[in-house]
Amino acid sequence: MSHRIDIIISDGTKDNVNVDLSFQNFNSLPTSTGSSITQSGRLLSLDIFRGLTVVLMIFVEYAGGIYPSVNHSPWNGITLADFVMPFFLFIVGVSLALAYKNLSCRLIATRKAIYRGIKLFIIGLFLQGGYFHGFGGVDIENIRWMGILQRIAISFLVASICEIWLQATNFRVNSGRSLLKKYRLQCAMTIMVTVIYLSLFYGLYVPDWEYQISSSKTEIFSVKCGVRGDTGPACNAVGMINRKILGIRHLYTRPIYGRLKECSVNSPSNGPLPPNAPSWCQAPFDPEGLLSSLMAIVTCFIGLHYGHVIVNFKDHKHRIQQWLIPSSSLVLLGVICEYCFGMHLNKALYSFSYMCVTAGAAGFLFTAVYVMVDVWGYSKYWTIVLKWMGKNALLIYVLVSCNILLVILQGFYWKRPENNILRLIGIGH
Repeated sequence: MSHRIDIIISDGTKDNVNVDLSFQNFNSLPTSTGSSITQSGRLLSLDIFRGLTVVLMIFVEYAGGIYPSVNHSPWNGITLADFVMPFFLFIVGVSLALAYKNLSCRLIATRKAIYRGIKLFIIGLFLQGGYFHGFGGVDIENIRWMGILQRIAISFLVASICEIWLQATNFRVNSGRSLLKKYRLQCAMTIMVTVIYLSLFYGLYVPDWEYQISSSKTEIFSVKCGVRGDTGPACNAVGMINRKILGIRHLYTRPIYGRLKECSVNSPSNGPLPPNAPSWCQAPFDPEGLLSSLMAIVTCFIGLHYGHVIVNFKDHKHRIQQWLIPSSSLVLLGVICEYCFGMHLNKALYSFSYMCVTAGAAGFLFTAVYVMVDVWGYSKYWTIVLKWMGKNALLIYVLVSCNILLVILQGFYWKRPENNILRLIGIGH
């Protein structure tokens, strides 16, 4: 491949002549801050945080099927696996703030951002559209339009356009209030996107609907709804919008709620349908759909704010203070929404409470890594692998999503095929 593919999940985009997918050398900071800046100009703590997220992604991918407590929550609730996507989106936001801190031409930067966003979307479509899940290719009539990389591409594109055009230039920042004032248009955009999501989610009327599954060409399953603001698997506005706009044949055909006790005798794992299972148990549902992607964009905006702190504050104390306050506020707000207002933590719907808790957790973890690496200087030996994984995040994602990594790990064994690396570390069969 002629281009490196550490796009988006790696660092930001530099306003240079070459159209490159590497996103290298763009989150450079003044060395006077004491930050751990590599010779290539990368913020070391951000690379390590990204590497930790990649490790978490690999762990939950292969251990989730064995340990249900690690796997994605079947519906409401949150598990370790549910933090991976928000962490990557948060990292995208931080990287973009560092990438566009010194813009020479907004039009050129916009053109390159659009180009990279489209390229990442196409990569995601190739990986998750069904091509690798059928040896004969993929039927365009049934291709899955949305996916993890597609969501990241959309979030990156919206956040990058806002970062390029919606920031005050020549504005001096000396406090948290002045920081918000400098980026007030982005704050307004964040609030607007959140209001749109909540209004559509709780305000749209969801009518009755029906579907067919691929294994049953004649049987039609009917789902009774006729409600507004429902947060269950069958009658939520997120699923309705996906069915209406994307088309039910273009959605993810193995819905996460198939592991609920109503839909699986082996719950919280996948299994046969129990007697009298609800009609919606086998209905397609895309966890990376259109409406839920609005909250993903908000997560990216929050990452932008953390990156703005790095750009505008030059000492560790102020940076850490400006990070801990919003992190604490976000987690607290998410918990209040869950327990006081019934807005459940839900990854499939990317609920407002889920966005708050996971973005706040990302802020806490990034702050902790920053303190360890950039303040205390613990970055010489134990971070080498994490740095490499952080710089090659998308490459690793491709290996994992296409099960290439699994083939590699199971391909080396001692005497018998079952004595492979996965069995050695306790997650093999």
